[in-house]
Amino acid sequence: MAELFTSENAIALLTLAGLEIVLGIDNIVFISILVAKLPAERQAAARRIGLLLAMGMRIALLLAISWVMGLTQPLFAIFEHAFTGRDLILLVGGLFLVAKATWEIHDKLEGSEHGAASVKAASFGQVLTQIVLLDVVFSLDSVITAVGMASDVRIMIAAVVIAVLVMMVSAGSISAFIEKHPTMKMLALSFLLLIGVVLIADGFGQHVSKGYIYFAMAFSLFVEILNIRIRRRIEPPVHLHQSYVSEP
Repeated sequence: MAELFTSENAIALLTLAGLEIVLGIDNIVFISILVAKLPAERQAAARRIGLLLAMGMRIALLLAISWVMGLTQPLFAIFEHAFTGRDLILLVGGLFLVAKATWEIHDKLEGSEHGAASVKAASFGQVLTQIVLLDVVFSLDSVITAVGMASDVRIMIAAVVIAVLVMMVSAGSISAFIEKHPTMKMLALSFLLLIGVVLIADGFGQHVSKGYIYFAMAFSLFVEILNIRIRRRIEPPVHLHQSYVSEP
């Protein structure tokens, strides 16, 4: 036990926890978009459960580390490109993200208000199912990163727990901010499109540095915050369509 409390492990823990928080931003954005479809009184519970599921998924994958690393072994090849289990998971996850974000953007901008049939808000189970599906993809990338940075699985698990606790504290504020500003919601959905395309590219062996992605997201966010401050003085915010109605 004493071998855990070293300066090297402390640095690894802090670095890995910080990286996990950064890698978890896309997870928070995705969860925020999904829980917005629930009645207001159930959204906080869905966010907490979604993040706890994300933490559980990461810990489970860390404990099954040999299986995770086995996903990097080639399964088959197409046009001289070898596909691994990780590649297939990234491809499926990326396609799901692109499809989901595209549908949400179309629904918010082109869909009829409450729809012709007044579709009800999504069920709690439906939202959690979608969160779990994407947790697998986000967790896989996170765990592979953790394996490359730390050698002790206890350090990795501690970093994941710290990161998720930080995300749980900030998720509510992020969700409220996205919901309050419709253009920010569009930007968040655009981020999901971007992440989906990057996952698909990664699945085909075309790796895109995360630094480029996060810089693009940060710059876009900065510009949109400036726009929000300017618009606040001039005109009311854009109204996005709601394709569902809350249950009485």
